[in-house]
Amino acid sequence: MFLGTHSPRLDEKGRLILPAKFRDELADGLVLTRGQERCIYVFSQKEFERVHEEMRKAPISSRQARDYIRVFLSGASDEVPDKQGRVTIPAALRSYAGLGRELAVSGAVTRAEIWDAQDWDNYLLEQETAFSETDEDVLPGVF
Repeated sequence: MFLGTHSPRLDEKGRLILPAKFRDELADGLVLTRGQERCIYVFSQKEFERVHEEMRKAPISSRQARDYIRVFLSGASDEVPDKQGRVTIPAALRSYAGLGRELAVSGAVTRAEIWDAQDWDNYLLEQETAFSETDEDVLPGVF
C-alpha cells in the first residue's frame, strides 16, 4: 500500500531516489506510465500485471477504451531500482509530467504518483474544497 507524500529531487541523470517506505514493494521492478492530471503513475510489477489483465477485458469495439489503452501503455516503461533505490524516469515521461528538479511522490493506495512539486501544490489547492464536499456515494462504504 502506498501512503503519504514525499519530496525527493530529480538528479541530473533523470533519476529519483524512491521513498524508503515504497522500496520494498518496488524492489523487484516497477512500471512507470502516463497518469491522469499529467502525473506519472508508479505501479509495482505485480499490480501492473493486474491492471494489464483488466485492460485486456475491455471491448476492442470501444473507441474510448482503445484510446485510453494506447496512451496508457505507449508511455509505459518497466524499470528496476538500483541498490540505492534510484529509478530513472524516461525523458518522455519527464516531459509529459513537466517535471522539474523538485518532485512530490504521493501514495495512491495501489500505486504511487510522481508530480512536479509545484504542480502537486497547485492540484491540492484546487482540490481541497472539493475533497471536503465529497459525497459518500463517490466512495461507498469508506466512511
